[in-house]
Amino acid sequence: MRYILTLLAIMPGISMADTLDTGDTAWILTSTALVLFMTLPGLCFFYAGLVRSKNVLSVLMQCFAIACIASIIWLIGGYSLAFSEGNAFIGDLSKAFLNGVTKDSLSGTLPEPLFFMFQMTFAIITPALIVGGFAERMKFSSVLLFCSTWLILVYLPVCHWVWGGGWLAQMGMLDFAGGTVVHITAGVAALVAAMVIKNRNGYGSASMIPHNLTMTMGGAGMLWVGWFGFNGGSAVAANGDAAMAMIVTHISAATGALTWMVIEWIKYGKPSVLGIVTGMVAGLGTITPASGFVGPAAALIIGLLAGIICFYCTNLIKQKWKIDDSLDVFPVHGVGGILGTFLAGIFCSTELGIFSGYGFGGDNTSILEQLQVQVIGIVATFVYTAVVSFILLKLIGVLTKGIRVERDAEIQGLDITSHEERGYNL
Repeated sequence: MRYILTLLAIMPGISMADTLDTGDTAWILTSTALVLFMTLPGLCFFYAGLVRSKNVLSVLMQCFAIACIASIIWLIGGYSLAFSEGNAFIGDLSKAFLNGVTKDSLSGTLPEPLFFMFQMTFAIITPALIVGGFAERMKFSSVLLFCSTWLILVYLPVCHWVWGGGWLAQMGMLDFAGGTVVHITAGVAALVAAMVIKNRNGYGSASMIPHNLTMTMGGAGMLWVGWFGFNGGSAVAANGDAAMAMIVTHISAATGALTWMVIEWIKYGKPSVLGIVTGMVAGLGTITPASGFVGPAAALIIGLLAGIICFYCTNLIKQKWKIDDSLDVFPVHGVGGILGTFLAGIFCSTELGIFSGYGFGGDNTSILEQLQVQVIGIVATFVYTAVVSFILLKLIGVLTKGIRVERDAEIQGLDITSHEERGYNL
């Protein structure tokens, strides 16, 4: 289990292996590149195609800049706060600037610099996901301030809780690749941001259809491929755990995509490209926390539920509640992360026949015990993220004299008003 591997790798005096494993190293080198590929260019293109043409560069710029800033924060102290021993809630700064880490340092069977890089790619994509919640209307300065401080105050503590030997890891929390750490945190932050910044001008009355679904489809394909590194790499080894994580990831993505497509087909008369790729992301996000703990048959059920529940949550938030989570970050990633983290506590059981998984976490001995831990983790992550995100948005609004661009700037588009450039000069 990932959090156990991580805990053993970082605890002083405890080593999982005395020598580097070249097979594990080769696989995590590949996985690191795949996860970075998910953000640059995968998420960039996926999001950019979904906004209007006047804002395409703004989304690309935000994701790219976040990748740069998150990398620097990770080096300065992010990695240390997430993965050094510290206490049950946060690590310490003993490895700030990679102090004491050399090319010969090991983290389990891997070079520690590689483990640092692999985890950095997760720290990059998580705040970048939030961009979809406030797309087309937040000041660039506010975006940078919010995502930077959010990474430090939300992502790092939650990462330590779950993967760095913190209090949730000690309870036996199951989150293989980021249901809580990545998807719930990003989804909740996006929802809070959408509510604080309020809806786009013309939302519900003006046309706000995606300007380039070809770009979005290309980005979706990159996300699907990159997710094999995201989930398969989270085994932190080249072994059967990684292989099975890749299988269940693929099955859940395919099932989620087809489920969303069929629902749309029945409900609206025609299947859409936007629907099938959104269902794919829902399937991927939902299987992520369970990917190292469940089998292929369970992945089929998880993907099916992801497609159904995320579809109806998207409609609920947009049509019923009228919340302009521009690119559906919360109903897809947030709800998917919650659902997958919960289902991991069920399908990890070894006594479900063809739907069996690979065992409970920590000292848990039953589905009920495991579900109690999973629910605690879900609620704690949700509440903590919501509260801190809200406070940060309000404070940054004061510092930047409002987090939202002026009305005229929003109407003209952020590409010109924020960056003095156009995505298309035709």
